[in-house]
Amino acid sequence: MTEAGEKLKRENARLTAKLALMTLGSFAFGFALVPLYGVFCDITGFGNQKALAQAATVAPQAPDDSRTVTIEFVAELPNVGSWEFRPVLASMRVHPGRLYRTDFIAKNLTGHDTVAQAVPSIAPGSVAGYFHKTECFCFTPQKFAKDEQRVLPVRFIVDRALPRHLDRITLAYTFYDQSIRTGS
Repeated sequence: MTEAGEKLKRENARLTAKLALMTLGSFAFGFALVPLYGVFCDITGFGNQKALAQAATVAPQAPDDSRTVTIEFVAELPNVGSWEFRPVLASMRVHPGRLYRTDFIAKNLTGHDTVAQAVPSIAPGSVAGYFHKTECFCFTPQKFAKDEQRVLPVRFIVDRALPRHLDRITLAYTFYDQSIRTGS
């Protein structure tokens, strides 16, 4: 092989090595983003959906009766499973700082005893740090007998520190039958 051919071969090998390192670096960066996003959410409170699945301890606040926020309630079911799941109210207007209660209704239509778990989400994600649940059926799995229907309560407070431009919050639950996921 000629000297020019050898040089071209070395340059191609170096370029291939650089591209392989860039590819591996991109994959490593992608995997690192998951925990980095969690840290970012914990620090800023933005998009912190984990807080929705835990009971909050909220210091008593004087309600802000001069302001109202509309809370919309959404109930979703995955495509698999046989359940009835819905909010009792589609929405309510609340005053920040005051404790409220709303209810969801769930009915087991699976034909057998089962356990279900509700997974909460909130929109916009930036309000997660201002929406505090003191009681929720989503905190623990729910055991249902065959054909059992139950009222599932949620108690919550919207923090007075919620930015004024945010006047609408959507609280959604997806209700999963755990026996389908685990195969039991």
